[in-house]
Amino acid sequence: MQKKKKKWIIIFGVVAVLIVVILVVSSSGSNGNENGRATVKVERKNITDKALAVGSIEPVNEIDVKSKVSGVVGKLYADVGDFVKAGDPLVEVKPDPTPQELVQAKRNVEMAQIELETMKKEFERGKKLKAQGFMADQDFELTARQYDESKLRLQIANEQLELIEKGKVIIANTNIETVVKSPLTGFILEKNVNLGDPVVPLTSYQPGTAIMRMADMKDLLFKGTVDEIDVGKIKEMMPCELQVGALPGKTIKGHVTLISLKARKQDNTTVFPIEIMIEETDGALLRAGYSANAHIIIAKRDSVLSLPERVVTFRNDSAFVQIPKGEMGSEERFIKTGLSDAILIEVIEGLDEGQEVLEKEVKEIT
Repeated sequence: MQKKKKKWIIIFGVVAVLIVVILVVSSSGSNGNENGRATVKVERKNITDKALAVGSIEPVNEIDVKSKVSGVVGKLYADVGDFVKAGDPLVEVKPDPTPQELVQAKRNVEMAQIELETMKKEFERGKKLKAQGFMADQDFELTARQYDESKLRLQIANEQLELIEKGKVIIANTNIETVVKSPLTGFILEKNVNLGDPVVPLTSYQPGTAIMRMADMKDLLFKGTVDEIDVGKIKEMMPCELQVGALPGKTIKGHVTLISLKARKQDNTTVFPIEIMIEETDGALLRAGYSANAHIIIAKRDSVLSLPERVVTFRNDSAFVQIPKGEMGSEERFIKTGLSDAILIEVIEGLDEGQEVLEKEVKEIT
């Protein structure tokens, strides 16, 4: 029994010693002076003031590909993700005229033929009358012009019928067909139609069917918004660092190219649209639509005297800190501050490097 009691006494003694050692180490390792008051030192650090913009990566040149003729999709030459050159075929729009349109086109050809035959007879009759001196030159010229116009109308009617039936026609050595070709060199981002889908043509009174959406992915920009609090600090050509959520660890660099003059409401806040041209991608492959945050560098100070902003008291447009004095006393000192990043603040005058400043007392909530 006595041995067991001695064993337990030794165990409790060791535990007590460990607790005392831990308390001593923790108290000695805290940021403060000898009497236990928490302090911070004036140190040289880099301070960067930034404004945050939230948005996404977008191509500079992004367009919708549309057809100028109506019909249905007969063949697809490219798909999403394909790289195409300007002039490469994308989609063949097969003519799909309604019975009424087809009948009208054929009847227009027949009427143009009848008109041409009539005008041909008038022209031959006019030639004879003019040769006999019974028709004035002016009247003959009018008849000849009407004859030429009737031939042209028949040609137009035939070309319209051929285009409706076959989807292609040659006019003045120009091959006109219903194959939609790429307007630029780039990538196919979206495909909005499939085989057999109807296609509405682009005209002056209707937007037409967006067959595909494509872009030149060489030139990219960031489109986003910045809070109205920061917009007054931002200027064009300011450097920026972009962080893309899908590419952790990659820092994309650019500069501000556009700041909107008009604000807009977003989630009950006032924001201003901005654009940032991307310059360096850090080897990352950027894709259209990537969400990103842009940090716009408003000002930067390297290796300047600084303090945590939490220890500074601002009063009447002035800044003050508490300097330890004696064992438990303190002295308020006026300091001149500079750039702040909301965590650190630059100290221009009033303190020296390595000098200690008291932390603010934490008030207990009762």
